[in-house]
Amino acid sequence: MDAGFTEYVTARAGWLRKVAYLLCGDWHRADDLVQSAVTRLYANWPRAVRADNLDGYARRTLVNTFLAEQRTSWWHRVDLRHDDHERPAPGPDVDAALDLRAALDRLPPRQRATVVLRYFCDLPVADTARALGCSQGTVKSQTSKAVDALRELLGEPIREGRA
Repeated sequence: MDAGFTEYVTARAGWLRKVAYLLCGDWHRADDLVQSAVTRLYANWPRAVRADNLDGYARRTLVNTFLAEQRTSWWHRVDLRHDDHERPAPGPDVDAALDLRAALDRLPPRQRATVVLRYFCDLPVADTARALGCSQGTVKSQTSKAVDALRELLGEPIREGRA
């Protein structure tokens, strides 16, 4: 059991960390989220390996961990997101990426989770609804509200991959 779990987490840790970062907007907090999610995944590993989609199971565990943390007062009291020590990695359009991350950070947690699952993880509406434990209609409305908010925050059109 431990070998399979260790192999999976080693292979997918970077991906989980990226998803966590997009959810919370802070690399240190993303590491904490991944650690908590991986701990929960280990506790439920026998059930997880029987799942049809292990990545989906791990992703849902991570999103649920993030959403549960948002409901506690700890996150609001200890907010380390404004750390000047973090420097973005150079990329094709760093300014646009930073603007998008800042706008994403201003979305409510469920809308942020919906956008990350739909556009970063490239999940269809049905899979996003399953991951969030809500209806497909809720996913569509949360996605629409989030995209509208991002458009307003960024002041320019956002091209959607899928609706």
